[in-house]
Amino acid sequence: MRILVTGGAGFIGSHYVRSLLRGAYPGFEDARVTVLDKLTYAGNLANLAPVAEHRNLRFVRGDITDLGLLAELVPGHDVIVNFAAESHVDRSITGAGDFVTTNVLGTQRLLQAALENEVRTFVQISTDEVYGSIATGSWDETRPLMPNSPYSAAKASADLFCRAYGRTHGLDVRVTRCSNNYGPHQYPEKLIPLFVTNLIDGLRVPLYGVGRNVREWLHVDDHCRGIQLVLEKGCPGEIYNIGGGVELTNLELTERLLTAFGAGWDMVVRVPDRPGHDLRYSVDSGKIRAIGYEPRVPFEEGLAEVVRWYRENPSWWRPLAERTR
Repeated sequence: MRILVTGGAGFIGSHYVRSLLRGAYPGFEDARVTVLDKLTYAGNLANLAPVAEHRNLRFVRGDITDLGLLAELVPGHDVIVNFAAESHVDRSITGAGDFVTTNVLGTQRLLQAALENEVRTFVQISTDEVYGSIATGSWDETRPLMPNSPYSAAKASADLFCRAYGRTHGLDVRVTRCSNNYGPHQYPEKLIPLFVTNLIDGLRVPLYGVGRNVREWLHVDDHCRGIQLVLEKGCPGEIYNIGGGVELTNLELTERLLTAFGAGWDMVVRVPDRPGHDLRYSVDSGKIRAIGYEPRVPFEEGLAEVVRWYRENPSWWRPLAERTR
């Protein structure tokens, strides 16, 4: 089995690669893994350091929009798992072009390369944000796409290309849409690592608006197990929501992080809400649960693990946080 993992030096992709090469997914212990990553600001070879010397890992630095590179690299692979994406909503508001290039054009070129080289299965890693915002209840996979940010619009466009390549060409494409991820190795621009690293350094944390936005939280390990389950047991052409089952307002999450550091609300600074900020995300994970998925990491344990990891690994995050700040 040969697996091409694009964006495999990023937060979620690197966790998937480390898990795969450490034998976390039975039957895939001998899989040969090629990681293709552009190493933008969020890609980090340090994320792959624990498996860097593994005999079954090959790393290639490159861009998924590079047709020549794809023509050279894709042949011989059985599976493509596409994590490669620009993913920070705030950055998409001020610079949407990079999101269109990577998330839309890059996905289309990967799909075409998969088709031309008879790749058996293509797994597209998407997001719950493509659905827009939902006041009550939860989205299932049949809900229409109503993205509200340039980031989510680019991911929704990529999802539609996946559907088109499946319907038009018969390519086995499977799409996963996850809720908000958290865990070790997450770039410190996202909410949890930003707040944790600021509090470690005695800095105040920025809270958007009134903090009533609701997100569903999913540990990265549970997410990657869900992706692997879709690869092994999912059906061609299908979409699978992957949720963590824990919904919190940003106020509630902020309170938990302040408590973890023994800090008070004086460490919070209110900042203007971002444009088009979705109020609530919530996915119905019944479809993937029907093929055996169940989140395993309790949120309180996972959050404590994240705080501990950032405390113990300042050499990993401090240069990134200083650049972001």
